[in-house]
Amino acid sequence: MALELKGFHHLTAVSARIQENYRFYTQTMGMRLIKRSVNQDDVRAYHLFYSDAVGTPGHDLTFFDWNVPSEQRGTHSVVRTGLRVNGQQTLEYWKERFSELGVAASEITERDGRLVLDFEDPEGQRLSLIDDGGTGDPVVPWDRSPVPAEHQLRGLGPITMSVPSLRSTDIILTRVMNMQHVRQYALPESPKHEVHVYQMDGVGPHAELHVAVQPDLPFTQPGAGGVHHVAFRTPNDDQYAQWIERLNQFGVRNSGAIDRHYFRALYFREPNGILFEISTDGPGFAVDEDPATIGEKLILPPFLENRRAEIEKNLKPIE
Repeated sequence: MALELKGFHHLTAVSARIQENYRFYTQTMGMRLIKRSVNQDDVRAYHLFYSDAVGTPGHDLTFFDWNVPSEQRGTHSVVRTGLRVNGQQTLEYWKERFSELGVAASEITERDGRLVLDFEDPEGQRLSLIDDGGTGDPVVPWDRSPVPAEHQLRGLGPITMSVPSLRSTDIILTRVMNMQHVRQYALPESPKHEVHVYQMDGVGPHAELHVAVQPDLPFTQPGAGGVHHVAFRTPNDDQYAQWIERLNQFGVRNSGAIDRHYFRALYFREPNGILFEISTDGPGFAVDEDPATIGEKLILPPFLENRRAEIEKNLKPIE
């Protein structure tokens, strides 16, 4: 059986205004803060994870808290993050909700055969709500969300990245990561740019990576409102080990095995410089917290616990 990725595991972006970020994703978007921790490589920064009620793999939108200037948009980057919902009525609910809360959003339009509603978070991260028609793994609604259960987010996908040249990226996606190129379409707001759709294991936007070819754009300058990396799902430690072996066989420089306590991680850059991660589904976010109160207090992985006082001193309160 071919080694196949199961869709997206999480996407991590950058915020320079973490208090506003927390309010937007919990109160406007209705997500649960499923883990309140720190960047394990830079403990001066929060690492916040927003998800459904239980942190279902494929649902996590996460943020590093770095005091940096805003991203300067361009190519060599992830340019739009899809958040799935089910049905036109739900998109209409969100259109009205955004209007009431003062969040600028597009009209409901069609892109690549699906209804979408584009919007941005307070720091300019480009997001879309996408009608997934009910595909993808079941999610667990958050019963304390301000968003009714039937309209809550259903997870990540598709995620769109921009590259100036497709050839080398295509080789990594198809030959190394075992994705299939299934179709292409013209970007509606810029028809001269084609978007190539790559599919992982499964059918639906949760399992699609969209790659826009935009050679005329400048290089992106990373910053707040931009995406740091995108992570893909592998179900268990056995397949995770096989991915490490596979990257090494193809000569792809990578991080090697890294234990993030809540999942195993493997990092590498695709040929246009965008940071990818392959992550295991488990052990999950409840490994060190009571599911009833998860996300309410700062949790540190065991190897950082002896530095708690120093770490807490440098973090801003979030309410």
